[in-house]
Amino acid sequence: MLRFMFVGDSMTIGSAGEHTWRHRMWQHLRATGTACAVTGPRTALHGGGHDYADPGFPQAHFAGWGEGWLHMAPAIADAVAGARADLLLVSLGLIDLGFYTDAEQTAQNVRRFVTAARTANPAVRMAALPVIPNIRAESDAAFAAEVAHFNTLLAKTVADLDEPRSPLLLASAPRSYDIHTDTYDGTHPNASGEHKLAAAFAEALHQAWGIGGPYRLAAAHSPAVLA
Repeated sequence: MLRFMFVGDSMTIGSAGEHTWRHRMWQHLRATGTACAVTGPRTALHGGGHDYADPGFPQAHFAGWGEGWLHMAPAIADAVAGARADLLLVSLGLIDLGFYTDAEQTAQNVRRFVTAARTANPAVRMAALPVIPNIRAESDAAFAAEVAHFNTLLAKTVADLDEPRSPLLLASAPRSYDIHTDTYDGTHPNASGEHKLAAAFAEALHQAWGIGGPYRLAAAHSPAVLA
């Protein structure tokens, strides 16, 4: 049984009443008959509550509002060891670039993160998502360029650090992701955005490692929701 750990920032932890893309991914794994457990050292939503829209959803994760690669790199070894995680789904980077580090420095923290995770589990698998569209990048050309530069560096870093015993995977950002229709504030995903982020990871895991299957849970939305 695979032990999944979701690692991310505010888009991953979510707030009270939200499903989160973690929930959509969990539903997908169950629907495809994937033997798995959801694990991690934290359980709360942003603000300290535990009021998920689906009370049956396993709440474990390693995500935090306002946290990035910078914050997670020094803490990931203990998180992986304590949760006995063997597959990390990681969505980080916007916070780093927005407040703490430039693209080059952020890529270095990705390397620190990967190295540390492997000290806890030398066979850990990791799938990472590029920084997705956000409202600041739409209005700030310099920031948009920094995001694009980091995403290029992230792809190179994943390719450089990938190894058979502990494979790394870069998921593709959903092509049709639109901050005006897939978020509620230009950054944080609404229901359609949650589905698109979950689908990005689901398709990557299925295509690269044969885990799960094609993502089907957004059928209730527009047929183009996953394009």
